[in-house]
Amino acid sequence: MKLSDPELTTPCLLLDRARLERNAARLRQRFEGTGTVLRPHLKTVKSVEAARILLPTPKGPATVSTLAEAERFAGAGITDLLYAVGIAPQKIARVQRLREAGADLKVLVDNEVSAKAIATEAGASGRAIPTLIEIDVDGHRSGVAPDDEETLLQLAALLDEADCLAGILTHAGESYRSRNREEASRHAVAERDDTVRLARLLEQNGFPCPIVSVGSTPTALTMSEPEGVTEVRAGVYAFCDLFQAGVGVCGVDDIALSVLTTVIGHQKSRGWTIIDAGWMALSPDRSTASQPVDRFFGLVCDEAGVPFDDLVVSSANQEHGIVTAWPGSDRPALELPVGTRLRVLPNHACATAAQHEAYEVLGPSGEIEERWPRFGGW
Repeated sequence: MKLSDPELTTPCLLLDRARLERNAARLRQRFEGTGTVLRPHLKTVKSVEAARILLPTPKGPATVSTLAEAERFAGAGITDLLYAVGIAPQKIARVQRLREAGADLKVLVDNEVSAKAIATEAGASGRAIPTLIEIDVDGHRSGVAPDDEETLLQLAALLDEADCLAGILTHAGESYRSRNREEASRHAVAERDDTVRLARLLEQNGFPCPIVSVGSTPTALTMSEPEGVTEVRAGVYAFCDLFQAGVGVCGVDDIALSVLTTVIGHQKSRGWTIIDAGWMALSPDRSTASQPVDRFFGLVCDEAGVPFDDLVVSSANQEHGIVTAWPGSDRPALELPVGTRLRVLPNHACATAAQHEAYEVLGPSGEIEERWPRFGGW
C-alpha cells in the first residue's frame, strides 16, 4: 500500500524495516567476539515480529519491563527473559507461573522486603527464582547505592541461602543527560567499573555472581571495553529517536519510526499548518526540550521521510498538531495543501510507539508491506 492511499487512515505508525535491521546489526556487531551477551530490551518494540529481528536466537536472551511482556513473549517461544523492574512481592506468584510454564524468567530486587519474599517463596515451593540485585550507579533511579556494601551483602546472603542469587544489574540512566558521545562514553565507563567492582566484592565474600548486567542505549552504543560485564541491555537503539540523535549516539537518518499524518487546515495569519496527529499520536514527550536543539513534539518530514530541517510540531492538542517553522528560523510560512501527507519523527520512540496498536512496516520501495501488531499492559 502506498502512503498516499486514501484508504490508509492517519495518524498511523510507520516502521522502516531496513533501518530497524541496520540498527539491530550495528549494536550486535559491537559485542561480537567480546564474550559479552547482548540482551535486547523489548519494552520499546512490544512486538513479536520486531523482537525476532533483534534477538540472537528464537529463545532470546531478552529483557522486558512488564510481566505482560514476559507472558506475551514467552507465549511466542522467547523464553530467556529478564524482568528488569524491581519485583513487587504480590507479583511473585505470577513469576512462578511463568517459570512453571517453561520461561527462564529472572527478576530484580533492591530491598530486604522483596528479597525475603523471593526467598520465602523459593523455600516454600522448592523452586528457586533467579534474582539479580539492582545497583544504582548514578543516583538516577532505584537500586542499592554503589557505596552501600553492607546492604548489598545482606541482600546477597538472603538470596543465596535460598539458592536464588543470580548476579547484579544496573541501568546508567544519567547517560540520558549526555550532550555528546564523549559524555555518554564516560557514563559507560563509570557504569562498568562500579558494577564489576561490586561483582568482585560479592565473589570475594563467597557469593556467586554469574550475571553482571549493565545497559542503556547511550552507554551500549559508546561502550568500548566491556571486560567483566556478562551482558548488555538496550532497547531504544532498535528504532532510535530525536533524543538519541541529540545525545549524539545516532543520526536522524537512523530513526526507523515515524508517524504518518495528514494536513487538515491552516491558520495562515499565524504561520500554522494543522495536522491530524496530536499528542495522542505523537505522545506528549518533550524530552528534547532539555537539549541544545528542541524538537518540540517532533521533526516534520515529507511523505518520503525526508526532513524539513526547520519544521517542527511546535504544539499539540489531543488530536491536533500545529506545524510551524522552528523558532528563529528564517523560513517563511510553508504552504502545505490540505490533504498533504507528512511524517513526524519522534522525540522518544518508546513513548510514541506506545500510542499505537500496530506498525505499518515499510519495505525497500517505501510502501507498506506488512502490519505488525503491538501490545501493552502490565
